[in-house]
Order: sequence, then structure tokens, then C-alpha cells
Amino acid sequence: MADVLFVIMRWVHFASMATLIGGILYWRLVLTPALATVSPDAGKTLGGTAAARYRPFVIAAICGLVVSGSYNLLTNPGHTALYHMLLGVKLMLALHVFAVALLVTQGGENPRRARLLAGTLVSGLAILAISAYLRRIF
Repeated sequence: MADVLFVIMRWVHFASMATLIGGILYWRLVLTPALATVSPDAGKTLGGTAAARYRPFVIAAICGLVVSGSYNLLTNPGHTALYHMLLGVKLMLALHVFAVALLVTQGGENPRRARLLAGTLVSGLAILAISAYLRRIF
């Protein structure tokens, strides 16, 4: 039973990460330039609608990452000091991604949305790189 729960939690962690970072990647690199090609009023309306529709996925992904990440950390004891240091950096970056993702997905007009998404995307990709290294040293 423990193996099944481990696999489920790992899947939840990966699926939540893909939903959050993949959605931000798509939004910043595809949707934002596409919205710039339409009229300013239509772009603002469509951008606010897209943000409001993506928000439930962001909330679900954050909850999935917190629950599965806590489970993974608690069920795998005995890490080195380097592991814990990098994990702390990863968690700080994750808090940045969570906070900005919640801010960006508020409906309505947000003139800073593209800039916020760019910073969040950089943080999200840094988290993935740190995660790959943590998996290697564990």
C-alpha cells in the first residue's frame, strides 16, 4: 500500500507542477504575444477572462504541490546539509511562484501581468533545475 501511495503522491506532484509551470509558460510565451495583436479593449477583456479561468487550476496545483511535497519530504528522511540548503532555496522560489500565480490570475486588467509572468517563469524553471539536481544527489 505504501508503494501505491508513493506513486500517487509523485504523480500528483508532477501533474501539479506541469499544470502550474506549463500554464505560466504557455501564457507568457504564447497567449501574451497573441493578445498584443488584437485591439487593446479585446486584449484586456480576453486577458482578464483567461486569468479568471486559469485561477482554479492554479489553486488546485498549489494544493497538490504542498500536500505531495510535504508527503515526499516526510517519508524520505536522512538528507545531507547540501540537500536541505537547496531545498530551502527551492521552497522560497516555490513561494514566489505561488504568490505571483495567485496575483496574476485575479480577473480584470493588470498592466504588469506579462512582466510578472516572466519573473515567475524564470523562478519556475529554476525550481525544475534544482529539483533535478536534488533528485541526483539523493
